[in-house]
Amino acid sequence: MLLAIDGPAGSGKTTLAAKLQSEYQQSSTVQVIHMDDLYKGWEDALSDELTLKLSEIVQSHKAGKNFYIKRFNWAMMEFGEAELIPPTEVLILEGVGAAQKIVRDAGAKTYWIEVAPEIGLQRVLDRDGRHLRDLMLIWQSYQDAHFKLDKTAENCDVKLTS
Repeated sequence: MLLAIDGPAGSGKTTLAAKLQSEYQQSSTVQVIHMDDLYKGWEDALSDELTLKLSEIVQSHKAGKNFYIKRFNWAMMEFGEAELIPPTEVLILEGVGAAQKIVRDAGAKTYWIEVAPEIGLQRVLDRDGRHLRDLMLIWQSYQDAHFKLDKTAENCDVKLTS
């Protein structure tokens, strides 16, 4: 099973992923992959490179094969060493860009969580620090452009509001 949880920053995607992981791991093997680990920094996060990586992850999951990811180190602003991810029965992709077309086309059950921009911004700043305000304002424009082009919200199976 493939699940993808998407929506603006600060909408509660990680919280929902943790709840679903807890529910599914009672009877299945589960892996959660956070998009924050796959982004290539702030400006290059929602790139074709991310889409290609998601395609590789999704195809490997569907085939029951191992795959590798390199987690982005935000303090160093670079990717770490490749990490082997073994096959699981349930794979949850969580974060901005998780439910993009390539993932939807692979048959994922997709979740969209809506949040007002000012509430999402405040939640992120409360969680991660006020020093990120300017970067988050730019990020909101990047994510909005991505969502508009991809039509993510319109194409998700389950729509929630936080």
